[in-house]
Amino acid sequence: MNVEKSSGYDLSYAKRAMLVVVILPLLVMYTEAMLTPALPTIQKEFAINPNDVSWILTIYLLVGTVSVALFGKLGDMYGKKKMFLVALAFYTTGVSLNGFAPSFHWLLVTRAIQGVGMAIFPLAFALVREEFPPEMVPQVQGMISAMFAVGMVIALPLGAWVTQNYGWRWTYHSAAPFAILMFFLAWKVLRESRYINPGRVDWVGAVLLTVAVVPALVGVTRAPNIGWTAEQTLVLFGVAVVGAAFLVLWEKKAENPLIPLGIVTARNPAIVNVGIMLAAFGISMMSQADTYILQMKPPYGFGKTILESGLLMTPMAGVMLVVAPLAGKVMPKIGAKPLAVAGALTASAGLAVLSKYVTSMGLWEFVTLITIVGTGITLMNISLINILVFSVPQRVMGVATGANSLFRNFGSTWGPAIAGTVMSTYYILFHPPGTPSFVQIKIPTPKAYEVLFGTSALIYVFLALLSLALVEVMKGGKIREVEDAGEKEVVVE
Repeated sequence: MNVEKSSGYDLSYAKRAMLVVVILPLLVMYTEAMLTPALPTIQKEFAINPNDVSWILTIYLLVGTVSVALFGKLGDMYGKKKMFLVALAFYTTGVSLNGFAPSFHWLLVTRAIQGVGMAIFPLAFALVREEFPPEMVPQVQGMISAMFAVGMVIALPLGAWVTQNYGWRWTYHSAAPFAILMFFLAWKVLRESRYINPGRVDWVGAVLLTVAVVPALVGVTRAPNIGWTAEQTLVLFGVAVVGAAFLVLWEKKAENPLIPLGIVTARNPAIVNVGIMLAAFGISMMSQADTYILQMKPPYGFGKTILESGLLMTPMAGVMLVVAPLAGKVMPKIGAKPLAVAGALTASAGLAVLSKYVTSMGLWEFVTLITIVGTGITLMNISLINILVFSVPQRVMGVATGANSLFRNFGSTWGPAIAGTVMSTYYILFHPPGTPSFVQIKIPTPKAYEVLFGTSALIYVFLALLSLALVEVMKGGKIREVEDAGEKEVVVE
């Protein structure tokens, strides 16, 4: 194996491009998180029921889950910058049009357009790995992860304030100029990827992927309302299973498969994909419980507003903003695998304490614990994405990161559905003061939080054990990267 130091990479370009890819998650989380406090207002304006309003979130996720896999493959075939700009154009168009939607159905159409743009993330991860010196990649990935948390913390209280004072449409009007600016910066700063694999588009695979993914996500989203054993739910899951089976059979024989099974099922990518899916599942379950605990009135919670809840998450974002890039910096020396294990165990320990004591602890004890959990999750996520990008050849980086985003979306969808089911199973009926006697709302009991946090804790214990099976890609100041010709090592100073 040969050893080299950043040969063939333009460091000045990498620093300019880093600004683009680091700002990207801040924009997207700002846009998406601002929508959450606006949902009740949208429901009233369009006179729709709660099940209908949930489609504003669902349609974005449905389209995006298929998009990440398709655009990842197209990026490998036609150039990652080109496909990144196409995806970002869809995202910018959707964001710009959302605020002008004259009806609920038009809003769903524009949200679907925005969902196509979800592919910007796997393409951005692929560009980072392909165009940045290997020694820069862990730290840049760390900064990207940190900005997800910062964007969420900024957007939740700001979205509540904008909706309250200017209306829900301004949550999009305020984001649109930044999306346009982001597109211009990406077009001017980013360079086209150096690895391109021309070939025919696997449209049959794309259709089968849609059949496998969309019914499954629709079924998961609707199950808490209509029942997990309802006929409609079972039919949707059945169609998804059949679609997945046909997808695997087709991709095995396809000349240029949309999802090359040999790439996504190799040891490290397979473990990372399962790990990211379970991590996203655990995070989304925990987040749903956190929201209820912060906002329910005492004695069922801390009785905070959306604005106050967002501000109380600031410590977590601040710690992650420091820890994430620092972890990326030290990762080549101590290894990605130990950090993944340490992060999973840290998150698990914090969740276990929450499971047992959340109903008896004070506000700042709760904030401290969710900060610890968030830090552990950040460490694990940074480690896993770095293991993935150094475990596959750069010419198929789009496919690898696209498949990873697909698995992440599945976990993110299942989490709220299971959390909603748990909280609907363990509840008490509460009569809000000053309302008619027949008005009663369901309040999650301590048992619900025990199940949610306890299950999440067990998931992260499993992820720590799963991480032990990973093949290390960096340690002792050396990064081992997989290439078409084999492997090589890069010395990190």
